[in-house]
Amino acid sequence: MDNPFTERQAAIFKALGHPARLRMVDALTAGARCVCELQELVGSDMSTVSKHLSVLKKTGIVQDERRGNNIYYSIALPCVTGFLQCTRQAVERAGISPAPEQTGRTDAAD
Repeated sequence: MDNPFTERQAAIFKALGHPARLRMVDALTAGARCVCELQELVGSDMSTVSKHLSVLKKTGIVQDERRGNNIYYSIALPCVTGFLQCTRQAVERAGISPAPEQTGRTDAAD
């Protein structure tokens, strides 16, 4: 049985299900970032990063804003921050600690 509500919820989880997209969203919880910063964070080419951001934007997780020649992305779905914190705690309880470059919380992000 098709249910548009749960299908939309599943699309959000699916968008968060890719490691590169998850890293970008996690970095954005600390504040808006330009595409170039997100590209450096995930280490992919601009085309790949743009496709990932398109998926996140389409599902309403992020939003974009043009500032001069740059496009900045930020969190559009505030509850994702709490969800990421919850999953981070679950992973850490399993004995795995995130590397600074995986969380987006580096000195450059301050």
